[in-house]
Amino acid sequence: MKMKSVKNKAAFQNIITYAIVIAAWVFIQILGGTGHMTSLLKGLLVPICTYVILAVSLNLTVGILGELSLGHAGFMCVGAFSGAFFTKVMADAIPSVGVRFFFALLVGAAAAAVFGVLIGIPVLRLKGDYLAIVTLAFGEIIKNLINVFYVGKDSRGLHFSMKDVASLKLEKEGEVIIKGAQGITGTPKAATFTIGIILILIALFIILNLIHSRTGRAIMAIRDNRIAAESVGINITKYKLLAFSISASIAGVAGVLYAHNLSSLAATPKNFGYNMSIMILVFVVLGGIGNIRGSIIAAVVLTALPELLRGLNSYRMLIYAIVLIVMMLFNSAPKAIEMRKRVIEKLKKHHGKEEA
Repeated sequence: MKMKSVKNKAAFQNIITYAIVIAAWVFIQILGGTGHMTSLLKGLLVPICTYVILAVSLNLTVGILGELSLGHAGFMCVGAFSGAFFTKVMADAIPSVGVRFFFALLVGAAAAAVFGVLIGIPVLRLKGDYLAIVTLAFGEIIKNLINVFYVGKDSRGLHFSMKDVASLKLEKEGEVIIKGAQGITGTPKAATFTIGIILILIALFIILNLIHSRTGRAIMAIRDNRIAAESVGINITKYKLLAFSISASIAGVAGVLYAHNLSSLAATPKNFGYNMSIMILVFVVLGGIGNIRGSIIAAVVLTALPELLRGLNSYRMLIYAIVLIVMMLFNSAPKAIEMRKRVIEKLKKHHGKEEA
């Protein structure tokens, strides 16, 4: 009976999370329909959706699995470039941009998941700071590899090089798809706010159902006590790799959405470097580690705030910093109260035993 009550409570909380996302979509549609939406806000809609997906997916690794990953931007980069590459290469075979974009999402998710498995097998044997450093290195390696990668296409097929465009030896009618540090140009702008919301709902559905499933409970058991989990027969490697690859796959989807919102995509430090990984981690920490709904709110607020405060150039970053501090204090206060209650209960029990 108690288990059924817990499941009903979890389902109700999930419905609230979905309702918040749908309500945000309805609110934006009303703003757009009544002409109250500025061009600045319109430009922020797809990036906000991208960062929400990234924050939610990283929370699966950091909050639910309990492993600190600093290479999330690397998986985003893999998804962005594989998705944009597919869209460009398949332009003749699939004329419809919408259909190509749909398949690009699948390609980006699959490519990022494969990298998640390949990186996860050796990396997840590490713990704490060591794991964080290795995942950070992975993100930097991916970014720098793409910066020196050249890919062209002509009647003879695809050509690859790590030198320059000339070394591709393309025919006159050939096309350079990836131009090293210049990245990919001419990607169709297929990403929309509605598609972003749908992808957020899909990501939430996958992650929330995973958390409240038997698999999710096994993953959280590993997070809470690895030795105890292993002693009851939980396959540590299997469940850690599953969570890590799902997180990477969803990050890849966010990368595809990001790539199809820009006409030019380059693996610059600003886009997929260390700062991007740290920013996603900030969303997770400020929203609450393990709190999926908190990650959504933090990603929205912290993405929109710097842009909305551009009119206050002198005080923009000061206000942003104050908001960060307030969110951190607000997030830590309930935890402190809960911890205090636990300490008081333990003291009462101990005192009761002494009296007995």
